[in-house]
Order: sequence, then structure tokens, then C-alpha cells
Amino acid sequence: MIMPKMGESIIEGTILTWLKQEGDYIEQDESVLEVATDKVDTEVPAINAGILKKILVKEGEVVAVGKPIALIEINDEEETLSQLPTNEKSAQKDDVLTFSPANTAVLLAPTASNVKALGSENDSRFYSPLVQSIAKKENIYPEELSQIPGTGKDGRVTKEDMFAYLKVRLSDQKAFVSTSKSLKGPEISNGEDEIITMDRMRRMIAQRMIESRNISAHVTSFVEADLTNLVLWRNKIKEGYKQREGENITFTPFFVQAIARALKDYPMINISVEGDQIIIKKNINIGVAVALPNGNLIVPVIKNADTHSLNGLSKKINDIARRARDNRLSPDELSGGTYTLSNVGSFGNIMGTPIIMQPQVAIMAVGTIVKKPAVLETPTGDVIAIRHKMFLSHTYDHRVVDGALGGMFVKQVANYLEDFDLSTVI
Repeated sequence: MIMPKMGESIIEGTILTWLKQEGDYIEQDESVLEVATDKVDTEVPAINAGILKKILVKEGEVVAVGKPIALIEINDEEETLSQLPTNEKSAQKDDVLTFSPANTAVLLAPTASNVKALGSENDSRFYSPLVQSIAKKENIYPEELSQIPGTGKDGRVTKEDMFAYLKVRLSDQKAFVSTSKSLKGPEISNGEDEIITMDRMRRMIAQRMIESRNISAHVTSFVEADLTNLVLWRNKIKEGYKQREGENITFTPFFVQAIARALKDYPMINISVEGDQIIIKKNINIGVAVALPNGNLIVPVIKNADTHSLNGLSKKINDIARRARDNRLSPDELSGGTYTLSNVGSFGNIMGTPIIMQPQVAIMAVGTIVKKPAVLETPTGDVIAIRHKMFLSHTYDHRVVDGALGGMFVKQVANYLEDFDLSTVI
């Protein structure tokens, strides 16, 4: 039994709990263990029925995708290959080893010839075994590795490039630690303070945030939008919608729809950066940040958001938010995002400066909607009226998105929200 691939950007997982013990009989598709990744915790089923002969990896250990984690005794050695798609059998057959007893088999990890460096599927650059070894030792993930400038032939990353990058990286980390220590004061507890150890997800979030700051040049632009038409329309239909659909309609689907439309207008926001290459994404996949009951954050992704109706977006968002809080999302539902939305207004905040989700190049925060006096132009002159206003904060990677593009994009999102049609039917 090997560590399965649980998402396009996931290269390793942590063994949380073995649900079966050595000697137990396992049915096909029965859950054998629980694995944690940087995306989600999930149970892993057996692809074959048999007896769990040996557990190869202990709880708490980190395992790369494709590595052996257990030996399962099955009735027929060839049954392992029969579970694979036809076009994969010949390629995988050389990756089967037979142990004693003769009917115990384990699949080996794919060889270097058929996987790209460190599992980075979208990175077209070649990485030498030495560079890969340095990256693994220094915990440099594929997204971060793809950002390192290469001075070798055809832009390849050399050993010297890695050492130069690590020197800068270490300097940034020392500066962060120094600043953190100066802010938090003495490290010694006086006996009355409560000390809490960060859980695995919080440690992962902290690591990802620091990595993003090290990779991207963060700049934020702000726009205040008048959402009066949208607010009045939602107030008019929300009770009828709840009775008809059995769930609430929030403002989030309108934000997602406006962002999806703006991304089609400005495709150079819907991109990622790999080395010195800009990848323009064909699909518009919008991540929606969801706060969990334990205070941590998770970002499920709405794939092809531009193809959904308002009603479809509402149902999709309610569904993923509910399952995110119940820890029932699959790894694929947390990967593949091309842009991210964070609703800081749900906590009463008027605006925020969010950190970019790598390898994306932009993220938007929407604040709380508040009533404000505003000057309106009318045929008979200017008047002051009470309007529903909201700030939009657009943080973007200044390496590839200049202020003009970043500013026009967030204004276009605001335009779509302000121009909401009161005759809309959902």
C-alpha cells in the first residue's frame, strides 16, 4: 500500500492514525488510516482486500506521495495490477517488488524518470538531483522552488543559485524572528500565563504565510463600493429564497460572481508565476476562505466559478462552507485555485490586507457593509442620502501586476456590484 496522491499540489502527508492493526483483515475500500496534508485531513481506503501484514510508517511521520506505507497480503499478486487503469499497467509493472511470503506485495514510488521535480507538475524546468536534494533538505516546496531564478543553461537552477537563495531566505527568517521576539517580550512565563502549542494546521498556516511574503511583493489597492441596490434586492427576496431552497442566500455568491466576471475582463490577474514564466490560467477557480470553529482557516475552491448561476454559486458556497467546518472536504476541493476571496466583513471588519495564496498572484478581501451618508448627483442637483457602502481590498503581486492593472481590476469588481440589476430573478 502506497501513500496516495490526494491533490494536484500535494507531495507528502503526515500519518495521523492507523485505523487498523497488523494482522487485521481489511475489506476493499475500507479505511485503513487517517492522513493529514497541508490541505485537509482525510481517511485512506485500501484498494485491495487482504490482511495487514506490516505497518511501514509510524503515526506522526511524514511520507512522500508514492512511498510504501504498509504491506497487505492478498490472494493473488496480480490483483494489485488489476486495480490500475489499463494504460498504466505496463508502466507500473516494473514498480512491483515481491517480499517473503511470496504473496505479499508493495508498490514502489514512481521513478525520477516519470515524475517532475518534487512533484511540481506545472514546472517545466529541469532540476538536477543535487538541487532536488537541497530543496528537500531545506523544506523548499515546489511553488517556492519554481520562483528561484536560474542562472544555468536554459534558466536551470544551479547549486550556486540555491545557496544564494537560501542566504537571502535565512536573512528574511532571522529578521522575522527578531521582530517577533521584540514584539512579544520575555519568553519566560511568570507562572500565570497560559502556554498553548500550535496545532499542525496552525503551524502549516504560519509557514505558508511566511513563504508567501518571501515569494511575492505584496501591494494593496482599495475601492469603496455602493451596494445599495444589491442590499435592497437581497432584503426583498431572502425570506422567499430560504423557504423555497431551505437555506440562506448570503452576499458571498455575488462577490464571487463579480470577481469571476472581472477575471474574464482582466485575464492577467488570473495567472501564476513559475520562475521567469507567467502562466495564464484557462479556468477561473475561486477559493473562498472559511473560518473553522477552532479558529484556523481553510480555503475550499469553486472550480469554473464563471460557469455557475447565482443560485448555483449560493448552493455551492453554502455546501463547501458547511463541509469545511465539519472537516468533510476532499483534498481536490482545496486545490487548483486561481484567485481567492476573503470575507473579513463577516467579523465586523471594514477592510483588510490579505496575504496571497501561492502560487496565485492576487487575493481580495471584502469588508462589512455599513450605512453611510453619501453625496448623490441628481437632475436637480446634489443630495445627501443614506447608502450601503463596502470597502474592497485587492492585494496583488507587484512582480507581475502593476498598480494600474491591480487598481482597474478591483474597480471593475466594484462596478459589477454597484450595477446590480434590481429585476434579477434567482
